[in-house]
Amino acid sequence: METLTEHNLSITVVVTDRERLDNQLDAAVRAIRERSTGERRRGILVTRYAANEFKVALSDSVPFGMTHENHSW
Repeated sequence: METLTEHNLSITVVVTDRERLDNQLDAAVRAIRERSTGERRRGILVTRYAANEFKVALSDSVPFGMTHENHSW
């Protein structure tokens, strides 16, 4: 089972299959990047909440054009 939930400019990815994890995260980062290119002021933060749960979002703390990872568990 996998879940992809979108809210404004963030996407939550929950997967149970490791093979799909990378594909889902890549797709989420691409989607956020496409939505944010017009503003050119925030980067992307990928936060890991569990082994299978991540949030991909725009962040004021990440420079535009950059993607940072954060582990909150």
